[in-house]
Amino acid sequence: SPQTEEDYIPYPSVHEVLGRTSPFPLILLPQFGGYWIEGNNHELKDPLEADRPPCPASHVKLETNSMAKIYRKQFMGKEHFNYYTMDAALGHLVFSMKYDVIGDQEHLRLMLRTKIKTYHDVIPISCLTEFPNVVQMAKLVCEEVNVDRFYPVLFPKASRLIVTFDEHVISNNFKFGVIYQKFGQTSEEELFGNMEESPSFVEFFEFLGHKIDLHDFRGFRGGLDVTHGQTGTESIYTSFHNKEIMFHVSTKLPYTEGDSQQLQRKRHIGNDIVAIVFQEENTPFVPDMIQSNFLHAYVVVQVENACTDDVTYKVSVTARDDVPFFGPALPDPAIFKKGHEFREFLFTKLINAEYACYKAEKFAKLEERTRSALLETLYEEVHINSQSMMGLGGDEDKLENGAAVGGGGFFESFKRVIRSRSQSMDAMGLSNKKSHTVSTSHSGSFTHNPAESPKTPGISLLVPGKSPSKYGRRGSAIGIGTIEEVHVYLFIYYLLMLSLFACCGCSMCGSDSLSLSLSLSLSLSLLTVRKSPGPSAPVAAAPLASRTSRRSKRGGERTRVGSEERIVLQQMEARR
Repeated sequence: SPQTEEDYIPYPSVHEVLGRTSPFPLILLPQFGGYWIEGNNHELKDPLEADRPPCPASHVKLETNSMAKIYRKQFMGKEHFNYYTMDAALGHLVFSMKYDVIGDQEHLRLMLRTKIKTYHDVIPISCLTEFPNVVQMAKLVCEEVNVDRFYPVLFPKASRLIVTFDEHVISNNFKFGVIYQKFGQTSEEELFGNMEESPSFVEFFEFLGHKIDLHDFRGFRGGLDVTHGQTGTESIYTSFHNKEIMFHVSTKLPYTEGDSQQLQRKRHIGNDIVAIVFQEENTPFVPDMIQSNFLHAYVVVQVENACTDDVTYKVSVTARDDVPFFGPALPDPAIFKKGHEFREFLFTKLINAEYACYKAEKFAKLEERTRSALLETLYEEVHINSQSMMGLGGDEDKLENGAAVGGGGFFESFKRVIRSRSQSMDAMGLSNKKSHTVSTSHSGSFTHNPAESPKTPGISLLVPGKSPSKYGRRGSAIGIGTIEEVHVYLFIYYLLMLSLFACCGCSMCGSDSLSLSLSLSLSLSLLTVRKSPGPSAPVAAAPLASRTSRRSKRGGERTRVGSEERIVLQQMEARR
């Protein structure tokens, strides 16, 4: 079962330790633990050891995320393939594959990005029974992959997006707190309440970097105000191996009279992840002196022989229990002479401390959320751009009516043409029918117009461009003019058939051509007679007539057309 505070044997408090005989340790654990300490021995066994370098230069190494640089080093600018897909359990996946020849052996270099981590492996092809497909390759580096297929990334600039995602964990800017602890100071209020800077403290922060004016400062500002001077007028800044470092020095941040907590100072140092505690004299530092959710590691430096040619610094390191150990390891004893070697060691330790703190539970959860969001963005970018390269726009590129926005390549243009053609055909066949269905009164009620009652849908026989609206009610229901027009077309068809069967079809007889010409001329004459009112022009709407008068009018037209048909038939019989 998890232990509670009652289960622990408390460590001695700082006041109990100060009541004992010195020397005191640089760091005391909090009474109920929660931190680990590195570098407890600061006693030189031999005075000659002070002249020996504290650690070989080869041991001082920045601990960066090596996985983050693999894509830039091994893939970018070289022939390789990128893929993406969605896994039900793993979420968004982005996969990179490259054929490699290492020595005389062929290999597959595989890299799979998930929301949790990035997998990388180099697999000899000779170890495979057959050349795998992309899904099988992904399973070689992560057995949990469970997808049917991967989709190729076809976006030319995808490598830039992928390398940006991979390297988002690499930072070239750092900010560290610098806290001044005088002799006997054991509380947060005392630490942040220091206003004076002793010569030994000035010597130390000038060793860290150079003093800069914050106003209009153009480098990495570390959250400090460089415009209005609300965070002080000066600070300590330096560069280290192409990385910019801004120090939040407690005594250079604004001091507020009457504020025992000095929130202006704590607002910056309390939001740092790693801080240096400079001890002018031998007073232990306890990590829980400062209440902060962000500060996870401290590098405590205690000066000896300050402002002389024999300045030395004792160093101890402490961090929360869930922060893994970070190098370079402190020498034994952990004492350094002021100089370039100590500066290299100290800055490397600070940067590695911040990277290690990111693995603590609190920062790991934040990093996981950030990584997941960035991976989702990467997935969407490569998907949308790959679809655009193929001319396949996504749903987000559509308007509500289904029309595409902007370009989209050949396929999208083709779809737009088909869609507009379909809409044009629909409008041509249906617009007039819909527009005459109902009329709206000014009062908002709907009133039916007897002359423009709803039409029954029918099959359109019109040649495109002919409007049925001016030919009558029943004719427009089936897409042609009046019923009489049906008789005319049927009669023309009858004449054509009659002309084809009127002769034997031999070359000696010309009656077929005569009958055909007669039929065509008759057809044209009938159409001309039917359109006798003259050229089409706007005609005022006639008053509504009774059904009886309309029926009689139509009957007269049918009688006239029928008599014309009989005359033509009689003429043809006479010719035969």
